[in-house]
Amino acid sequence: MNIHAQTLTERQILLCTCASLEAQGDLERLDPAIRKALDGGVTVNEIKEAFSQLYAYTGFPRSLNALGVLQKVLADRKAQGIKDSEGKPWARPAVWDNADIALKQGTEVQTQLSGRPFNYDFCPQDDYYLKSHLFGDIFAGDQLSAADRELVTVAALSSLKGVEPQLAAHKAGAVNMGNTREQVGELCRWLSANGYSQVDYAADANSGSWPKGNPNDAYARFFIGNSHLAPITPVNLSEGETSVASYSNVTFEPGCRNNWHIHHGAHQILICVSGRGWYQEWGKSAIALTPGMIVDIPEGVKHWHGAQKDSWFQHLTTHVATGANQSNEWLEPVTDEIYSEAGM
Repeated sequence: MNIHAQTLTERQILLCTCASLEAQGDLERLDPAIRKALDGGVTVNEIKEAFSQLYAYTGFPRSLNALGVLQKVLADRKAQGIKDSEGKPWARPAVWDNADIALKQGTEVQTQLSGRPFNYDFCPQDDYYLKSHLFGDIFAGDQLSAADRELVTVAALSSLKGVEPQLAAHKAGAVNMGNTREQVGELCRWLSANGYSQVDYAADANSGSWPKGNPNDAYARFFIGNSHLAPITPVNLSEGETSVASYSNVTFEPGCRNNWHIHHGAHQILICVSGRGWYQEWGKSAIALTPGMIVDIPEGVKHWHGAQKDSWFQHLTTHVATGANQSNEWLEPVTDEIYSEAGM
């Protein structure tokens, strides 16, 4: 299965693989990964930029070791007559010559990445280093886009233990810097599936911002496969005010789907937030679901929904009353034959 085909480019996957191995300090596996990246169109200067940036996250020793492997690989390939693309010529960033500009520019980058102004008043030294050096000096390089920089960072942090707060921040930052939530989720699952990640994203659908919740045991008999349920509580309500609707986030593991069922006295609304799924009404063809899609299911319509066979899927759900008594009529399971036909 090519898990990243619809969202991430092969170049991004190759670059992130190198970043992951740099973070792990796995120089033996890094050598062939660099060769594969170069063969796949990643430029020499892009790899240099990635390894240089990562010193801020993984330390100078691993950054320098990775650059040393790159240097040896390039020398070996040159001796073999292989001419690798240097890529865009490297140029000294102008902010390196003006600390005030670096601080101003870095503060702007940090604010965009964080989604809000961030001040680490507890330790002014680190606050300055982050703004002026990391997001100022380092992010001023033009070999990688801001979006690619964050993918590289997510790949590296996913490969380290004990950095969960920073990983969570940069997964959100990767979206703020131009990637889609789905791209970040696909990267995390790809790293896990291929043994690069310290986080088991294959067992945890919460690679985005939506909670996975607890096993959906109360309704397990109406599902094929495993699902999870997380109530979503509305916020910012005035004192004494109650929400007019209740919401839940339902997470389907790959291949999981609910039985055919009918809602009486209400129509159901699905808001797709993560992964890829299916929705099908009785007598009609299945519809592929992706994040951002909204399905308004009429009262009295027999239907089912769930995950595609090779992807987790999450949707928010709520019910809007139509006046009659509300109930949910559970019917027969969706057979493997019907489920398989959905992808044809």
